[in-house]
Amino acid sequence: MNIDRLFNDKEFLEKQINFFIKTKQIKKIENNPELAESHLEKAKHNIKFYKLNKNNFDYQDWQIVVLYYALYQSCLSLLTKKGYSLKNHEATILLLIKEYSISKDEAQLIDNLELNRDEAQMYTKLKKDRHDASYSTETRFTNKLIEQYERDVIKFINKVELILQRG
Repeated sequence: MNIDRLFNDKEFLEKQINFFIKTKQIKKIENNPELAESHLEKAKHNIKFYKLNKNNFDYQDWQIVVLYYALYQSCLSLLTKKGYSLKNHEATILLLIKEYSISKDEAQLIDNLELNRDEAQMYTKLKKDRHDASYSTETRFTNKLIEQYERDVIKFINKVELILQRG
């Protein structure tokens, strides 16, 4: 997924989103703050599970999977807040870029509470690593990589919580 193109080419972004709407993998739903909060709680639940198991170096592949799903649930929380139901991980990142991307100046005005390009790239990288961890026969991920994902995912979840509190 070319994050830079999605941020820079809004027409391309819309075309990609429309594909997922037509295939019913993106649906509009009624405002449901309870569901948005439930997705956030699931993200926190996944982080708790990760923390219980993060020192077990025999299962680093599953640590990647858990971190990804914590991130994914927090993304679903944001998109539920905007009135979407999703059935596709790629559609999720597309809508995050559409609904939550802002300029650097705007970000400074509201304390950087929105999704930025680095976070979108982190999502796609972790998504790829989650796929590799789930389906590859390889089980090796570096401690440094996992620790970086842990910091980034927890920071993102905290940001999502602030966005939801803003209403």
